Amino acid sequence: MSNDGSHSPTAHKHRILILGGGFAGVHVAQHLERLLTPGEQHEIEVDLVSNENYMVFQPLLPEMVGATIAPQHGVIPIRRILRTTRVYIREIQSIDLAAKTVELAPGFQPQTKTLGFDQLVVCLGSRLDFSKVQGMKEHAIPFKYLGDAMRLRYEAVRALEEADIESDPDEKRKLLTFVVAGGGFSGVECIAELHDFLAHAISAYRNLKKSDLRCVLLQSAERILPEVDPVLAQYAHQILERRGIEIQVNVRLNAVSADAVVVTSKVSPDSQRIQTRTVVTTVPSAPDPLVSALPCERDRTGRIIVNEFLNVPNFEMLWAVGDCAAVPQPDGIMSPPTAQHAVRQAKTCAANLLAKHRKQKHSKFLFTGLGKLASLGRYSAVAEVMGIKMRGIPAWMAWKAIYLMKIPGWDRKVRVLMDWIIDVILPRDIAQLRIHESDSVHQLFFNKGETIFNEGDFGDQLLVVVKGEVEIIKESKVLSLLKEGDIFGEIALISDQPRSAQASAKTDVHAVAISREAFQQLVTHLPGVRPTIETIMSARGYKHPQLSHVNQE
Repeated sequence: MSNDGSHSPTAHKHRILILGGGFAGVHVAQHLERLLTPGEQHEIEVDLVSNENYMVFQPLLPEMVGATIAPQHGVIPIRRILRTTRVYIREIQSIDLAAKTVELAPGFQPQTKTLGFDQLVVCLGSRLDFSKVQGMKEHAIPFKYLGDAMRLRYEAVRALEEADIESDPDEKRKLLTFVVAGGGFSGVECIAELHDFLAHAISAYRNLKKSDLRCVLLQSAERILPEVDPVLAQYAHQILERRGIEIQVNVRLNAVSADAVVVTSKVSPDSQRIQTRTVVTTVPSAPDPLVSALPCERDRTGRIIVNEFLNVPNFEMLWAVGDCAAVPQPDGIMSPPTAQHAVRQAKTCAANLLAKHRKQKHSKFLFTGLGKLASLGRYSAVAEVMGIKMRGIPAWMAWKAIYLMKIPGWDRKVRVLMDWIIDVILPRDIAQLRIHESDSVHQLFFNKGETIFNEGDFGDQLLVVVKGEVEIIKESKVLSLLKEGDIFGEIALISDQPRSAQASAKTDVHAVAISREAFQQLVTHLPGVRPTIETIMSARGYKHPQLSHVNQE
C-alpha cells in the first residue's frame, strides 16, 4: 500500500518529495534525473508538487506586460523538462514532518491526497505581503506570476479604452496615471516595459496623446536598483526620467484605494495623494504560510535557515532551496532571491540528496553570483557581469543573450527570439484579452474622506461595512452614520434607479462588496435574505420595501 492509499509497485522506493514548481524545485528534480544511475532509478522515486503545470521564466515577465513576447512563450511546461519525475498539479494543504507526509488539496474528485516522503525539499518561494499596506490586497495588482502580468496588461489597455471616451478631465488623469511600488529589479523592469507599451499603444487612440501619460515609480530606499553599482543605478534613474517616468525615492506607500495611493516621505512628515486607477506592487515579500507553519528555525524575514549543504539543522530529512531559504554563502552573506542562485542551490541540493542516500560526503554551496542584469526597455539596460560593468545598448544585448541561453528548451528559445525580432518590425498588440472575471464578492478599502459613491451613480453593488464608519450624505446633510455590520447601497439595486445619496468614508473603511448579479441571486434563492433587506429598507423610511421587481422562480 502506498502513502496515498493506493496499491503501487513503487511503495518500497526511497521517495524524494519536492514542493514547488518554480526555478528551484524544477531544477532540483532535473538535476536528480541527471545524477541518478540506472540502478538508483529503481530504488529512488522523485515526486514534485506544483500549483501550475508550467514554470515561469521570471526575467521575461515584464516583457509579457509590454507585449514584447507572447505570454505562452515565457513559460515552460514542467513535463517537457522532467521526464521521469512524478508530477502532481495540486495545492498543498499541510506538511507533517513527524509523520513524513504532505496532504494535497482535492482535484476533480472531492478527496484529498496524502504523499509520504523519506526526504523533503521545500522550494515554495515567497509571496507578496499585503498586510503591510492598507488597501493593497483589495486594489493593487501584484507582480510575481504569469496571471499577474496578464492582468496588468489587461488593466493597462482597459485604462486606455476608458480614458479615450472619458470627458471628465480629473477622471481621465486618474485613468492615465500608473503607479509601481518598489524600485528593485522587478519594479524597475515592470515600469520600463509598461511605459514602453503604453507609449506605443496610445497612438491608436484618437483622443489621447503621449503627454497625457503619467508613470510613477515609488522607492523606499535612497535610490532605485540598490543591488547594483551606484553609477549604474544613477544611469538607470536618468534614462527612465528622460523617457518621462516620474521616480520618487525615500517614500513609503501607506495606503491604496480604488482611485488613489497615499505616499509618505521618509525624510519629512509630508504625505501626498496620487490619483490613479492602476497600482502595481512588487514589495514587500513574505514567506509562504506553509513555510511559516514548519517547526524549524527561520530568520527575521521568515526564510528557513539552512546550513551550507542546504539541509535544515535538526531535521535530517528536510531541505530548503530558493527564495524560501536563508542560504549562507562563502562570502559571508545570504544568497539573494535570484534565479541564478536558485539554480546553483538546486544543483548542490540534488547532489547532497543522493550523497545522503549513498552515505557519501556532502558538498557545500559555494556560489556567490556571476553578475546582475536589469532591463530598462527600449534597447537599454544596466549590467554587472563577472566584474564588467555595462550600460545602454551593450548591456541590453548582453541581457538578451544571457537570458536567451538560460531559457530551458530549444523550442522556447526560438519562439522568444522570433518574438524579439517581430517586435522590432511590427507594432505591439493592444488586444484587450479578458483573462479573469471580477469576483462577485470582493473586499474594498477607502481612505478617510474618500467618496465611496456619488449621488446619481449607477448602482452596481451592495456594500457591507467591515471596519470603520461611513456617512450617507444628501444635499450636504448627513442622513446616517453606518458602522461595522451595516449594509448600504441596496436601494439603487432594488429600485433599479441611480444612487439617491452620496456615501463617504468618515474614517478609513474596510468593506465587502457584493455585485448586482450576486445580490439578485441571493435575494431570489437564499431564504431569509429578502425579508431582511425589506426590513432594513423599511427601517430607513423607504416607502416601497417589497422587492417585487427582483425575479423570483
